Amino acid sequence: MKKLDWWGRLFWIGVVGKGLDGLAEVIGGLLLLFASPGTLNHLVVLLTREELSEDPTDFIATHLLHVAGGLTDQGIAFAAVYLLIHGAVKIVLVTALLRKQFWAYPWMIAMLLAFIAYQGYELVVAPTGGLWALTIFDAAVTVLTWHEYRRHKRRHELVSDPAHRVEPG
Repeated sequence: MKKLDWWGRLFWIGVVGKGLDGLAEVIGGLLLLFASPGTLNHLVVLLTREELSEDPTDFIATHLLHVAGGLTDQGIAFAAVYLLIHGAVKIVLVTALLRKQFWAYPWMIAMLLAFIAYQGYELVVAPTGGLWALTIFDAAVTVLTWHEYRRHKRRHELVSDPAHRVEPG
């Protein structure tokens, strides 16, 4: 890998972060495929038991229990399929971007803008700190991808334009 400037490093870090996020989503989706509402509720009870024994009003633990108690088979199936598709798309696009495949830049930008639009709706309906952080991260990766796309396009145009080609020798 050639030496990257700070834009290139930030782009690489952001894209790799999106790839790891996609991998986590695929793993989570696969786990959900085999989980029942009762199993997930039991797992949440086990994970929050100690925290709730120290602080029975813990915000995160009480909300996790509330959500786990309302899970249905259909809700879990939807979440599993959503995570699998969402994660797989990210992995494919990140892999293509890291291979500098030109087609992937606009697709990544479009995907991220769609996520940001949906997350914007969710922020109006039910804002959370995690969703704000994810939306800000997606916006940053969108800007970095756009910047890298323009640089990649400029390099491609210079190479393919005979007027700018430097002949060896």
